Amino acid sequence: MKQWLALLLLITLSITSFAVGQQEDRVLHIYTAFDSGEAKYYIDAFEAETGIDVQWVRMSSGEVLARIEAEAGNPQASVWHAGSNTSHINAATKDLLMPYRPNTDFYLADMLHAKDWAWTGFYTGAIGFVTNTNFLAKTGAKAPTSWRDLLDPVFAKNVSIAYPYTSGTAYTTYATLIQMLGLEKALDFWEEFDKNSILQYNKSGSAAIAQAGLGEVAIGISFSHDILAKGVNKGYPVVMTFPKEGTGYEVGGLSLIKGGPEPELGKQFIDWCYTVKAQNLFQNYNRLPVNPKATVKEGSVTLDQVNLIEYDHIWAGENKDKLVTAWRDRIGK
Repeated sequence: MKQWLALLLLITLSITSFAVGQQEDRVLHIYTAFDSGEAKYYIDAFEAETGIDVQWVRMSSGEVLARIEAEAGNPQASVWHAGSNTSHINAATKDLLMPYRPNTDFYLADMLHAKDWAWTGFYTGAIGFVTNTNFLAKTGAKAPTSWRDLLDPVFAKNVSIAYPYTSGTAYTTYATLIQMLGLEKALDFWEEFDKNSILQYNKSGSAAIAQAGLGEVAIGISFSHDILAKGVNKGYPVVMTFPKEGTGYEVGGLSLIKGGPEPELGKQFIDWCYTVKAQNLFQNYNRLPVNPKATVKEGSVTLDQVNLIEYDHIWAGENKDKLVTAWRDRIGK
């Protein structure tokens, strides 16, 4: 009898241990570059649909890249979620990512993935200007419709943008100017921009939107989807414009982190991000989905509605370290 009880106890402990092991295996660790509220919105939906527990940390794109690089010998997360693909491309040049081709039921255009699938894109959006309309009414100024308009004395020390080395938004802005003007002329412009127009730099690209909405600055530079979701749709007194000579755009990236602890769960999360259900969630934040069956929210600015430059994401990503160093050497921040 005692032997049977001992055997029963052993079996019970084994089953319990197995169940705990299974439960632990259903935990996915990710780093996300979405703002915390938006990240939670998507991650909660994934957890509810799959039963997988996601433990996540929110950082700007530049911070995620630095974290992954620092942890290369012992990765602590399996997925890099969101942020401009230029930072993902830069990570790929450092062999920090694990190629993975998502399981989708639609064609993923060449511009939406690396040749070896080290990263893939799951949303897009263009760089724009957000301007406080109370400031315009008070000063009689017009919302900027050109890069040079940002240097107008009426906007002196009244513009906000993020650091190009912490923010994918600001780096896209910087890389856009370089591709339009060349490095030296772009730095000349930014030096004048920094001296005359910029009040402060932020870590996150979307922070400038609330600053413009609250009247802390006249102008912020950010992505159009963020300007709509976090400015216009929030009821702030702001207007969105775009530079007439051309602007750059982002492809929001997804990557598997090389050596991450849960690669199979990471692949499941990436696959989910391309489903119609997941892509339709972008309507709440005015992002442009890449799944052709998903719905674009009314009022969103699609890329064909904006004068885009022939923005070279690969070049911008592969040369990011060098270009950021040039910016910091010249601007001194």
